[in-house]
Amino acid sequence: MSPVPGLRSPHAKVGRIIVFGRMLDKIRLHARGELPADYQPNLGEVRVPLFDARCCRFLGVPYEDLRRRTLEGGCDEEILLWAHSCGAARTDEDCLIWNRFMSKIGWRDDRSGLLKERAAEFGLREPFPETFCELLDVDEGRPPGGTRSWEPHPVSVIVVMGVAGCGKSTVGRLLAGKLLWEFVEADSLHPASNIAKMSSGIPLDDADRAPWLAAVRAAIDACTARGLKAVVACSALKAAYRRAIAPDPSHVRFVHLRGEPALLAARLREREGHFMREELLASQLATLEAPVEALALDIREQPSVLIKRILEVLALP
Repeated sequence: MSPVPGLRSPHAKVGRIIVFGRMLDKIRLHARGELPADYQPNLGEVRVPLFDARCCRFLGVPYEDLRRRTLEGGCDEEILLWAHSCGAARTDEDCLIWNRFMSKIGWRDDRSGLLKERAAEFGLREPFPETFCELLDVDEGRPPGGTRSWEPHPVSVIVVMGVAGCGKSTVGRLLAGKLLWEFVEADSLHPASNIAKMSSGIPLDDADRAPWLAAVRAAIDACTARGLKAVVACSALKAAYRRAIAPDPSHVRFVHLRGEPALLAARLREREGHFMREELLASQLATLEAPVEALALDIREQPSVLIKRILEVLALP
């Protein structure tokens, strides 16, 4: 199987547990018609021994309820909080046992033979992966052991997004300062041709945005390559743009700052010395594909309140 864009490793943690984030990815991809057919029979609770069904039993929530809640919108951490509130309470010890059990399925147990069969079916050669989690990683192009379930906190990039005037630069810069993370201002990475168009009141198209998105992605990669975490202020209006700058959801969270058009326009009128003009707001709102997977916040709140909410939901210090 080739890599599936937007599908993370089963080892990737959300909150205190593994597997859950991957299940959310499959729900979202399936809803968009982007989940490969080979994955679809494993959705939900139909097959009791498989990951989705086990995760729902562990959390104490029916899969259909979880699917509906996921598609209503919200970041992974919000959905996990919902699951904890609706299902069974889980202690740190419960989560530790879950992680260790799930990450070792197939290793010297009753499913070891099936693991070898699956590895052979996938065209892998010996030595085979030793667990089903590792098998999925290798089959999907990730190195075995490349994702660690014991990471203290997997989020290393927060993208503060939204249309012009939403305050993403202000909130992003303050959030980065609070966390002591790097701050990336995507507006500063536009090529001169883009700035000239926007300054003239001409909306950008996808071709204009392509080199800009590549520059944003390069800035993010430069931070993570140095072991740094980053807050990025970027409009990220379309799902394709979000995938371009951050294709792996394991370590990235999106915060969507939302507001009424009249308030956004008023803010743009008050802003001086910026190439993004008020007349471009309508085109941005028309282009916006509101992300299902983002933490959505109301820009009527003060930046300090928004930052507090981000820190609380993402469980950041």
